[in-house]
Amino acid sequence: MKLNTAVSKRIKELCKEKGYTQYALSMKSGVPQSTLSTILNCNFDSMKIRIIYEVCEGLEISVRDFFDSPLFERDNLID
Repeated sequence: MKLNTAVSKRIKELCKEKGYTQYALSMKSGVPQSTLSTILNCNFDSMKIRIIYEVCEGLEISVRDFFDSPLFERDNLID
C-alpha cells in the first residue's frame, strides 16, 4: 500500500481504539478538521512530520508508537 494509505489507516485504527471521532481528534490535537479529512481520505502526496506529531499528541501516544504497526513494515509499502 502507499504510505498515505498506511498513515490514514493508522490514524483511523488509533481513533477507533481511543473512541475518538475525527472532530474529537481535531480538538485534542489542534489539527484542523479539514486537514484531518484530507489525510483520512488519502488526498495528499506528502505531509509534514509536524502534523503526525500533533496527531500523536492528540492521541496521547508517541511518534514511535504511531509507526509501531505492521502497516509501516517495508514489505507492506510501495512507492
